[in-house]
Amino acid sequence: MNTSQRLRQDPDQPQRCFVVGPIGDPHAAPDSPEREVYEHNLGIFEQVIVPACKKYGMSAVRADSITHAGDINEQICRYVVESDLVVADVSGGNPNVMYELGLRHITGKPTIHIGEAGQLPFDIASIRTIRYQRTRSHLAGARKEIESALEAGLRDGFELLTPARVLRALQTDDDSVSVSEAGNGAKAEDEDSPGLLDDFAVIEDGVGEMTADMEAIKKTIETIARLTEQSNAVMLHLAQAKAPMSARLASVARYSETLSAPAEELHTVAATFAGRMVSLDSGVRAALGLIEMAPPDGRGEGAEEFLEQLMSLDEAAQDGLAQIGSFGASAGAMARMSRHLRKPVKEISAAVKHMISAITRMGEWAAKARELAAGATA
Repeated sequence: MNTSQRLRQDPDQPQRCFVVGPIGDPHAAPDSPEREVYEHNLGIFEQVIVPACKKYGMSAVRADSITHAGDINEQICRYVVESDLVVADVSGGNPNVMYELGLRHITGKPTIHIGEAGQLPFDIASIRTIRYQRTRSHLAGARKEIESALEAGLRDGFELLTPARVLRALQTDDDSVSVSEAGNGAKAEDEDSPGLLDDFAVIEDGVGEMTADMEAIKKTIETIARLTEQSNAVMLHLAQAKAPMSARLASVARYSETLSAPAEELHTVAATFAGRMVSLDSGVRAALGLIEMAPPDGRGEGAEEFLEQLMSLDEAAQDGLAQIGSFGASAGAMARMSRHLRKPVKEISAAVKHMISAITRMGEWAAKARELAAGATA
């Protein structure tokens, strides 16, 4: 008996695979982007995922094939959490897919990632992902890779991803009781395993570091604004004095030289800020998903403080977003003044992009936190 036959006959092996990915709209116009997304992902489902799962006796289900009556969002959450296996197509970093994937990660249950080559989000670049291209040979290869991943996982066990720690932290107090307290020889919780407050503290530390990054960014922007104001005053004086262009160019060169250090610092801090966002995103979304699943009176210690912290962080970020956006627009105008300014302006523009992307994602955290906080007081 070969490995696949043995695995299929084992009653303890996974039976249901839930497929997470963009769905699209089957009723959209034939040439519309929504219809293209539907046709493409249906093809991946039918030609790649279904046959791979079938080889090991599993049925594959997509969200649009759930036939039970009820709230579709609740049903999807349950499928994501309860299914024996999840295959997630992360192509394009669809926000709904990433949210569902974060929720799945913390369960510690088997998850396989696939994605179209060139369309993989940076957020999960460190996680092994089966890549495919839109050709028959590449799709066949992706199917075989999924089959190989399934066989190895079913035989040797699936890799436990880091966010699974959050779920283990939400175990009840009975799960962490010592052997002596249990009185029945039950295995005690390892002394070094994190509890709920430990996990919230890790996220809290990361959020605190992001707050410090934002303060450093604010101070650097203020420095750049002061230097710019001083340069503008000098340029105005030179223009009124009808100074030659060579004198004005020399002034711009001096301004560029003084601008280089703070512009580089701004880029560095903004990149660090965005990096923290990426590293925290999966854990924060997973924690929000678990809080959402728990009844308001059973969320556990630290949950409400966690929601408050996310909302406060977003408020501080939104205060500076308008300033950052206008600053980025003025940087473009500065670059047209002289080639001397192109390097510092490039640093500033890159920093602005990092910040806007990170703050947008932070807003998604806060929106969910506000929704959960409002539900607790309703």
